[in-house]
Amino acid sequence: MTTTPGTRRRIRPLHAALTGAVGTLGVTVVLIATGTLSVAQGRVGQGAQELGDPDYGVCRGVDTRCYHDWGNFDASKGFKVLLYTRTAGPRHANLGPATASGLNPPVTDANVVQKALLKMGADNGFQVDHTEDVTQLASPATLFKYNAVIFYSTSRDTLDDAAQTSLRQYIRGGGGFVGIHNAFGTEYNWPWYEGLLGNANFYDHGPEQSGTVRTVNHKDVSTKSLPSKWTFSDEWYNLVPAPTRVRVLAEVDESTLVKGVTGNYKHPGHGEDHPVAWCQYYDGGRAWLTTLGHDARDFSTDGSFAGAAEFQRLILGGIKSAMGRTPFCK
Repeated sequence: MTTTPGTRRRIRPLHAALTGAVGTLGVTVVLIATGTLSVAQGRVGQGAQELGDPDYGVCRGVDTRCYHDWGNFDASKGFKVLLYTRTAGPRHANLGPATASGLNPPVTDANVVQKALLKMGADNGFQVDHTEDVTQLASPATLFKYNAVIFYSTSRDTLDDAAQTSLRQYIRGGGGFVGIHNAFGTEYNWPWYEGLLGNANFYDHGPEQSGTVRTVNHKDVSTKSLPSKWTFSDEWYNLVPAPTRVRVLAEVDESTLVKGVTGNYKHPGHGEDHPVAWCQYYDGGRAWLTTLGHDARDFSTDGSFAGAAEFQRLILGGIKSAMGRTPFCK
């Protein structure tokens, strides 16, 4: 399920689209500015009809020419990432209580995500700094100290204007971004950020439940060690829009979700193609994304939670590739 940078959703002239709409149940969106009409892709009667033809005005996709290798990172100095978990809305339980201001404030056992990522870095040879202080993201010069920035279950308007500008300049300078779980419930009204997520945004989810994840790409470093199918429990985010021009790495098999896929705001699911992990080059940088990561038990190591080991390998590989330590988005 790989798309290329040149792939675009089909656009037809307005008069042709209106003629073809007679007798159909398709939904169309008129793009007044261009005088064209973008036809929704998807299956009639199955899954969601993803509307629109978003264009974020940047180079994005799986073509390495979208990456800016401008010498902002020196691998000889080692690898370092910044974990950002600030919430300005709903807060996932696995983040624990909000941490104090500044860089690397104390964490407790309840801060499961922060402790797990700190250990993951220590075990795998890269440094992890963590913060929920937006001022730590205020300068591109500060962000360029990190090979990747990780947003893990941030929520709503978690960045101010300075941090937004800083993040964009960092990505344009070749920085790496890892978005995990509710990174998709963040900065809803910032189109550039939606593009960074792969032209994707959280809409709703059904009940947390067990399902089967299909590894659809075994070439990428984040998925090459994963089985073709593995059991995992999550909220299974439904997305509007859904990712385009990305390399999809893993999907959930909706037929294995016994409690159903319909979300709390009535999204009907994505049918046969429900992505849960993907990657892309975006506006000069690298972006590796997954909607998984809801449950604190995702970081268990005793085998008590199905799929925990696979999830940890998945995000570890994503982090390594986003920060340029291993090949990216293969």
